[in-house]
Amino acid sequence: MTSHTETEIASQPACWSRAAELAGTATLPRPGERVAVTGCGTSWFIAQAYAALREAAGHGETDAFAASEAPLGRSYDRVLALTRSGTTTEVLDLLRRVGGTGIRTTVITADPDTPVMTLADEAVVLDFADEKSVVQTRFATSQLALLRTHLGEDLTRAIADARDAITEPVPAELVRAEQFSFLGRGWTCGLAQEAALKMREASRAWTEAYPAMEYRHGPISIAGPGRVTWMLGVAPDGLADAVRKAGGTFVTRDADPMAELVRVQRAAVERAHAQGLDPDQPLHLTRSVILSP
Repeated sequence: MTSHTETEIASQPACWSRAAELAGTATLPRPGERVAVTGCGTSWFIAQAYAALREAAGHGETDAFAASEAPLGRSYDRVLALTRSGTTTEVLDLLRRVGGTGIRTTVITADPDTPVMTLADEAVVLDFADEKSVVQTRFATSQLALLRTHLGEDLTRAIADARDAITEPVPAELVRAEQFSFLGRGWTCGLAQEAALKMREASRAWTEAYPAMEYRHGPISIAGPGRVTWMLGVAPDGLADAVRKAGGTFVTRDADPMAELVRVQRAAVERAHAQGLDPDQPLHLTRSVILSP
């Protein structure tokens, strides 16, 4: 039987198209604003990707923080909170702390009937990208599709690449691999972190993530047979050869990095099935972390 996670992964091209259509009307950070982007888990990594993209696009200084670690003593014009469930304790606490300070707050969520809706000044609801699986896939990438389009990007190629990623078979060596190191550059450093998290959550794999240029400064020491170094984005010159010389497998493609993340999601599910794990219900995890007072 097809898992919810597999169904949700396959729906991403359509979800990205819908998210892109909303970008022109959504209330999101304006050019020139100083912005803090925050979330927990997957949403924190998407925040990192967006922060790098926004600064690179010249829209203004943008910082990304885990919701529990946001330094609110700094001077921000807006806090953008990312939360699929709208119930995560750290995000709600952060928005309460910001309330009344004069900092505008915007939230992107999947559920309009949650506490976060009353705590933020504006909300963008991507209910069409909500998920039954505990593991986030399409909501995370749909947020980023919305944000990338709002920054002026055309996602036509990304959507086409994602369609390819959904249909291509997962190589057997990725299902059997002992270890994964995911690498990124610029905005894809956040995607590398998310790729590592997805592989951990779904298949309990040993995974790490690094900026690509940092990989040779120590982490490459774990490369070897049965271990995969997976690049999201354009690899630095010579890195692939260095990994192969160490006996490792180097994975890179000329595709939009969000589509490459889709490939990682699919590999994580295939590995989960191979180990008899349920990708919809990863061990020790829940859809939202709600802490007792």
